[in-house]
Amino acid sequence: MNSEYQPKIVGLLCNWCSYAGADMAGTSRMSYPPSVRIIRVPCSGRVDPLLVAKCFQQGADGVLISGCHPGDCHYNEGNYHTRRRFALLHNLLDYLGIPKERLRLEWVSASEGRIFSQKVSDFTNELAELGPRSEG
Repeated sequence: MNSEYQPKIVGLLCNWCSYAGADMAGTSRMSYPPSVRIIRVPCSGRVDPLLVAKCFQQGADGVLISGCHPGDCHYNEGNYHTRRRFALLHNLLDYLGIPKERLRLEWVSASEGRIFSQKVSDFTNELAELGPRSEG
């Protein structure tokens, strides 16, 4: 395993909680690996499974979907849709030959910058252990 390897992670973060948590981590100068590229989405419930597949197709080693804690969604039920869709996404990834460990769902509120930082670090370390995703 190459110690220089940094996995490429796409973070699909809800605007109201997770993105604000990531922002808090940044403004509080909490460090986390630079391996995550953040895309702000209106709600985690709006993340289309085909978008996740496209992230992997374009070379992502992992995809992190993050939203408000269940019961705290700005759109009332968006994160419940996310939770159900996430379960179905594992079937799609299995069909595409992508290990389910490369997809992560985390709930992070706007005040949890430290938790966001820790979740990204943990996911990065787990992906580094798995190594680069093979394109075969």
